[in-house]
Amino acid sequence: MQLGKTAVVLGGSAAGLCSAGALAPYFDQVLVLERDVLPAAAEHRRGVPQSKHPHFLLNSGRRAIGALFPGFEDDLIAAGGLHLMPSMDAAYLDGAGWSARKRSAMTMIYGSRILIERVLRDKVRTLANVVVREGVTVTGLTTRDGRVSGVDLGEEHLDADLVVDAMGRGSAVGQWLVAKGWPEAEVQTLDAKVTYTSRWYDLPTPRPASWWWQHLVIMPTPDKRRHPPEHEFLVNFFPIEGNRVIACMGSWGLDMPRSTEEFVESATRVRTPLFAAAMDRCTPTSEVHLTRSAGNKWRRYDRLRTPPRGLVFIGDSICAFNPFYAQGISSASGSALLLREHLARGLDDHFAARFLAAQRKLLRVPWSLAMARDQGYECAVGTEKPPEWRRRLLAAVSGPAFSFIVGAAREDEVVDEHFAKVFNMDESLGQMMRNPRVLAGFLRHYVRRTLGRQRVPFDFDPQAEPPAKDYSTVAAR
Repeated sequence: MQLGKTAVVLGGSAAGLCSAGALAPYFDQVLVLERDVLPAAAEHRRGVPQSKHPHFLLNSGRRAIGALFPGFEDDLIAAGGLHLMPSMDAAYLDGAGWSARKRSAMTMIYGSRILIERVLRDKVRTLANVVVREGVTVTGLTTRDGRVSGVDLGEEHLDADLVVDAMGRGSAVGQWLVAKGWPEAEVQTLDAKVTYTSRWYDLPTPRPASWWWQHLVIMPTPDKRRHPPEHEFLVNFFPIEGNRVIACMGSWGLDMPRSTEEFVESATRVRTPLFAAAMDRCTPTSEVHLTRSAGNKWRRYDRLRTPPRGLVFIGDSICAFNPFYAQGISSASGSALLLREHLARGLDDHFAARFLAAQRKLLRVPWSLAMARDQGYECAVGTEKPPEWRRRLLAAVSGPAFSFIVGAAREDEVVDEHFAKVFNMDESLGQMMRNPRVLAGFLRHYVRRTLGRQRVPFDFDPQAEPPAKDYSTVAAR
């Protein structure tokens, strides 16, 4: 069913490429306009500076991209992506020590951001009616009778039946709309002062015999006593394609190492010596890359009395998140799939308003998860900063609550299943907390923990190697 002659996508990153996949069945031509010249291979580019840091592709994102581009997951794995089960393939330091290994409901695809986008670009190139124009700069919108009717490229003008803003956090579309007479959209913000720094390494060949793990995760310490600032870091030794890893340290509101010397020195002070020791066994292939995140930001176009017709927003251009929570690509691809579902019902004067209303429900899930953690930080600023009493309450309970849920998931396969759904944005935290069976699992875990009768051990010595034993059969009893 063709709905129009031309659709235009502003931006050729993951959000824009997914949008092109959603639009292709419904328009004669889809034009993707990208400022950068896109590499043929998996390479970094100016428009995606965060590509130098780890990127998780959550299950909801895997399914959404797979629906838009059948075979995507197989192609990603064939290109070097790693299909892993974190509970078995990751050494996870939470609470006072290492967690036990066991099978769980959650699997993930590991790979670099540049690989994910390269595979997406390859998929888009197979769509005969999609044209990607590179090295072009969009300078404004054209409108007619309350409708966005096209875009300007300096001296050139392009008419469009539908325009998709996928230009990311820095999108100027909101300013262009104000210049055309629309009121400025309300913006919700919460910046928890996240900074993260990464360095790329080649893994040793062969791997050390003690490295049963492929992914190393070190959560911030729950210890309230005096400790080095590095104990507050969120640390990842993140596997990617090509027998490589990204060593990454991040924090909320703390200064982070900027030079290679500072990076290596800080690594020796995190909560376990394994991180620095692992780096020492690898070969560095990059300098240190530091990014200061702009935090969580939701442009509430859905609250405009008369949202512009002929325009929709996908990805960070409407809702951007603290990157620690790995929600960006999955949220963008989910919105793109939602766009395809709405296009299947037709394109009329109320399309944009209907889509924004449906997208609001989709975005509430990742937004609520980000707020639940970031609102507890004293350093956080923005419109969504809570009253001090509430912030203190969140700071006091969010960490222990998360550890409690993780502990219950170790012991109970139903809790584990729903926790995996929440982590992967397949279910809201509220839905999980209203599930009677999950609540029963929490109660059982609380009683067992109080009586010291947990089946799966935890808090293994962080100064020692993480335990390799598989406790899956113990958990299943």
